[in-house]
Amino acid sequence: MSEQEHANPFDGPQMQSVHYKRADMAGANFDGVNLEDARFYAVLTKAKFTDTNLQDVDFDDVNLANGRFNNVDLSGAAITNANLSKLTVRGATLAHADIQDADLTGMRINGVLVTDLFHAYEKSQN
Repeated sequence: MSEQEHANPFDGPQMQSVHYKRADMAGANFDGVNLEDARFYAVLTKAKFTDTNLQDVDFDDVNLANGRFNNVDLSGAAITNANLSKLTVRGATLAHADIQDADLTGMRINGVLVTDLFHAYEKSQN
């Protein structure tokens, strides 16, 4: 094998730029998959993404409830009109992430309720 082949950790099916439209992918497992620039308009309840490249992925009108993101690259990804109830995200970089118009009820970051963080921030500004 060449050095190039050794450098690519995604040696399985190549699924980048695929468009999953009106797909029922509940419980799907994406392990070590390159999904760069893929488009999801799908049901992904209880889906698991592990060691997966999700760069520039578009999740639009998706149900990711009870899903799992473990050690994924979400650089440039967009998630719009989504159900993320009970979603678990671990080992992810959220640098420069922008979250807008979201219901954050019960959401925790490192065990701390986000609503408590907002309350503390507002209090410090007064």
